[in-house]
Amino acid sequence: MPESPVNPREFGYYLSVAQVGMEMAAPIGLGLILDHYLGWTPWGVVGGAVFGLVAGVAHLAMLANRRTDSDSHKPRRDGS
Repeated sequence: MPESPVNPREFGYYLSVAQVGMEMAAPIGLGLILDHYLGWTPWGVVGGAVFGLVAGVAHLAMLANRRTDSDSHKPRRDGS
């Protein structure tokens, strides 16, 4: 067990990163479904993989920018 309570902001960040993983996997699953029902094999999966990768990387970049922006506003430990 952690000795200190979990920081809600940090926990929210971890949930956001997990959401990115789902954003990358869900379009592939949708592509599989489209391939099966519409006979697009393999283009639904390929399109879903490309879309998921682009969307996931864009979301990760946004999270990284938000994280560095919030870190730059914190006071330093050395007092400056």
